[in-house]
Amino acid sequence: MKRKALKKLLIALLCAAAFSVAALLGVFYQADQMLSDSLYQQPKALEGKIFVVGIDERAMEDIGPYQTWGRDVMAMALEALNAEETCRPAAIGVDVLYTGQTDPELDAYLAEAAGAYGNVVVASVANFGSELVTEESGNFYMKDYAVLSYEEPYEALKAVTKQGHINAMYDQDGVLRHSILEIDLPDGRTIPSFAYSIYQMYAAAMGLPQELDIPTDSLHRFYVDFAALPGGYYEEISVSDLLSGDFPAVLFQDAIVLIGPYAAGLSDYVTTAIARASLMYGVEYQANVIEQMLRGEFKAEVSDALQAALLFVISAVCLYLFIDRKMLVATLLWLAVAGGGLLLCLWLYTVGYVLHPLWLTLTVTVFYVGAVAVNYVRAAMDRRKISNTFKRYVAPEIVGELLREGTDALGLGGKLCDIAVLFVDIRGFTPMSELLTPEEVVSILNRYLSLTTACIMKNHGTLDKFVGDCTMAIWNAPIAQEDYVMNACKAAVDMVEGSKALSQELLDKFGRTVSFGIGVHCGSAVVGNIGAEMRMDFTAIGDTVNTSARLEANAPAGKIYISQEVVNRLGDRIKTTSLGDGIALKGKSNKMEIYLLDGIA
Repeated sequence: MKRKALKKLLIALLCAAAFSVAALLGVFYQADQMLSDSLYQQPKALEGKIFVVGIDERAMEDIGPYQTWGRDVMAMALEALNAEETCRPAAIGVDVLYTGQTDPELDAYLAEAAGAYGNVVVASVANFGSELVTEESGNFYMKDYAVLSYEEPYEALKAVTKQGHINAMYDQDGVLRHSILEIDLPDGRTIPSFAYSIYQMYAAAMGLPQELDIPTDSLHRFYVDFAALPGGYYEEISVSDLLSGDFPAVLFQDAIVLIGPYAAGLSDYVTTAIARASLMYGVEYQANVIEQMLRGEFKAEVSDALQAALLFVISAVCLYLFIDRKMLVATLLWLAVAGGGLLLCLWLYTVGYVLHPLWLTLTVTVFYVGAVAVNYVRAAMDRRKISNTFKRYVAPEIVGELLREGTDALGLGGKLCDIAVLFVDIRGFTPMSELLTPEEVVSILNRYLSLTTACIMKNHGTLDKFVGDCTMAIWNAPIAQEDYVMNACKAAVDMVEGSKALSQELLDKFGRTVSFGIGVHCGSAVVGNIGAEMRMDFTAIGDTVNTSARLEANAPAGKIYISQEVVNRLGDRIKTTSLGDGIALKGKSNKMEIYLLDGIA
């Protein structure tokens, strides 16, 4: 048992370690991210403080192709938004990059419009790449995500506005799930994100906390909990509506207005975790990030190392319990762990923690399926083992019953049972064997033993053993049977009847014949596997067995001796002749009444 438990434990630990390492190496990455997106990223009720004004198809139809727009278009749009003093937005984000000078007059016009009310944030962008870094010690290394250059608004516009970078860093599957809170420039400056700059401007205007405690990784990224699907912040208001004055200005009062590309031809769209099948415009992505900052609900991603360690422990325990476990128990355990793991991930997400939902669910499911398959194969092998072991001396019906009990029936040990016992011996076999060749002796013996075996099996008995030319059989063990005493008597009668034809055949062939002496008794006995682990016999021991053997020893050739107990149980169902109580059986202190079984009534 200890070796078996240690083997199970070793298998569980090795399998759990393999899956934990595979999870760390990203083997499950694609499927895990798809599951996490579907579980975690759900549309939410919006604050109603963020609006997108689109540089859309209608604007390009009214004003002209975007590439022909001068900076005066954005200047007029900003003036329109701030035209009514009581309806001005708290913050305006321009998701357009205005670098370098073009037309001095138009540049000045845009700077004047953007700086007039102090509520405009404009975009900047950093260009990343790999860079060779040399340390003071002389060592050098290749730094990924190094800022190679930084593009910001031209000086006049930069001086009168706040800036924020619009960089986005995709995950390795090409989906946007994170936002870069800030970027450290080589000159020592730290540039906040476009969304964070807008939030801070809005917070200053509305009396909210301007600094947020946002959990970030080594690249200053944080997990974005999207609130809206594509189109969620777009009220069908175009830049051309701002220029014509045909827009509800009161809608934008003390709100956040984002102006940015909103047309497929401008190629400013991203694939996000909340809408993997459809593209989201960059300005809408910024709106989602700002929405999260307004809610103040940020998620901390639990380290992969910690999750892998938990996966190792939990999955190892589960696999250990799955092996050799009944199907129902294993299934309930699998449902509890796999389903409970998903529910736990969802709950932890609501309180601010992001876990890999697929790691545990997939691992436990694979272990469950594998264990069920192994258990099935083992059960099939055990059934074959039992069948091969018992079919040589047990009736097929009893083999079927043993298969239902399993391999536990093959262990050492016994139990007290009420059984019927039959002994049959060949009378006259020893003197006849002295006159025959060894081959003839074996042939005759096999014929008689085959006859006794067939009669036992026919009447659902268990062939206990052969001892020379003697056969022992029991009924009602190892599986309980109905009418087992009658079955034992029927087997005895069949043996006597079957021996007649065989005796005549031997008489014709060898000039000599033999016959059976049979004894049948019933009562309590210990039945089970008796012996040692490397060699055992399925047998019965006790006084009932000894009495049956003594009855057989006293039975004349061709006769069946049965005990009073057999007669008491079967009554008039059998035909008997009492031999009185004058017979003393060997090993018995008192004489006992013995009956001759004449036949079945």
